[in-house]
Amino acid sequence: QLQASGGGLVHPGGSLRLSCAASISRFRFQHLGWYRQVPGKQREFVARITALGGTDYAGSVKGRFTISRDNDKNTLYLQMNSLKPEDTALYYCNFVPSRTDYWGQGTQVTVSS
Repeated sequence: QLQASGGGLVHPGGSLRLSCAASISRFRFQHLGWYRQVPGKQREFVARITALGGTDYAGSVKGRFTISRDNDKNTLYLQMNSLKPEDTALYYCNFVPSRTDYWGQGTQVTVSS
């Protein structure tokens, strides 16, 4: 199970940190990522982190978001800075590649003045 949390309402330019508590085996060996979805649109990739700590980002968030992991706590994070209204979405954590059964409920991020 992968459970995202930490979303909320923030003003443009603000910051949030999302967390993903993972109840999965061999957490430290998994490639993990963050995804987001806006109603009426397809879910999109946001960021990923490999088992060795390598990271990759969607162009729209590069330089503003930082993905990280704590293998001792089985937790994945997404630090989001300089938030924009277009970052408003339901954010999910999942494996990379994603697995259908692990989408969870997500956490809502709303960026609005």
